[in-house]
Amino acid sequence: MAVNIKPLADRVLIEPLPAETKTASGLFIPDTAKEKPQRGTVVAVGNGTKDHEMTVKVGDTVLYGKYAGTDLKLEGTDYLIMREDDILAIV
Repeated sequence: MAVNIKPLADRVLIEPLPAETKTASGLFIPDTAKEKPQRGTVVAVGNGTKDHEMTVKVGDTVLYGKYAGTDLKLEGTDYLIMREDDILAIV
C-alpha cells in the first residue's frame, strides 16, 4: 500500500484494524455499540529525533490507547497519526 504521507520526527501513521462485528458468543454488534479499535497496522514511520530512536517499523501490528492519535481520512481510508510514545505494545 503506497501512502503519500511521511510522518515527521517521532510520529507514526497507523491504519486501524476493523472493529469487532460479532461477540465471542456469536451475537452481532450494532454500529452504534461498536468500540473504537485499539489495534492497527503501522503504515509509515518518522525518522525519530536525536533523543528518541524509533522502535516500531512499517508492517508492525500495534496496540494503542482508545483516545490516542489524531484521525485522518486519505483517499477514503481512515488513519491515525500519533507519537510513538502513545503506542502501548507491538503484537
